[in-house]
Amino acid sequence: MEIINRRQRMASLARKLRREHKVIGFVPTMGALHKGHLKLVQNARQMSDIVIVSIFVNPTQFNESDDFETYPRDLTADAALLAEYNVDYVFTPDAKDIYGENFSTYVTVDDLSEKLEGASRPGHFRGVATVVTILFNTIRPDFGYFGQKDAQQVAIIKRLTQNLGFETEIIVVPIVREKSGLAMSSRNELLTSEQREAASIIYKSLLEVEIATEKGVRNTTKLAEIVRNEIETEPLANIDYIAVVDNKTLDPIEKIGENPVLVAVAARFGEIRLIDNIVLNKKQ
Repeated sequence: MEIINRRQRMASLARKLRREHKVIGFVPTMGALHKGHLKLVQNARQMSDIVIVSIFVNPTQFNESDDFETYPRDLTADAALLAEYNVDYVFTPDAKDIYGENFSTYVTVDDLSEKLEGASRPGHFRGVATVVTILFNTIRPDFGYFGQKDAQQVAIIKRLTQNLGFETEIIVVPIVREKSGLAMSSRNELLTSEQREAASIIYKSLLEVEIATEKGVRNTTKLAEIVRNEIETEPLANIDYIAVVDNKTLDPIEKIGENPVLVAVAARFGEIRLIDNIVLNKKQ
């Protein structure tokens, strides 16, 4: 495994790999790797000749400078994990290399970026879309791997890829969960043991929705109410939002039809904000 920290070197290597007709799988991360990230890597390893993982804490997607400064960074530990999963290259650029001087060109996926998480974190998805565009242009992978936990990000990256003509195919990997059902996240490490146990209520509420739809409930207001009632049984949980929307457009819907439907939740446990989701009517 080789660690590459210069964008120019990464681009040069990627060009060489494409000339050799290698299938390139790319997993973008901000480090602080957990089993959710490693599941993305496993999928990439199965489908690709070459696996590239980026570790870059992207400053443009943070709303608070304090959050950026305190984001966990441990390249040594992350690299050791990736070596165990037979990753070929780890791309670890710094912000100056990615953005350079006088950077003023940003990518915004209108409409999708303003909903759900975008309403709570203005500018966040502009930063995500911009850095993914830069990384895709640098590496030009055949496949890009993203986790279903960040469902809105997935929708935005899919739209970006389509609109800007990237040839990268976006592979969405199911959510990896702890034994309690809590979605794997680097933020989980910031929870107290009591909060971590309490946070499993989010997934329990999503399972209740799944059961309700299997029993024939189609009204989305009723489904959102089921989620809310379940989460509100946990005193440590404070709901930010509950949304039942079209999985592709993220537009609210009144009734579940034939298209895949995203049920998304954001809730706080103390100061820690967690997100989770489930997709109903998912086409196999």
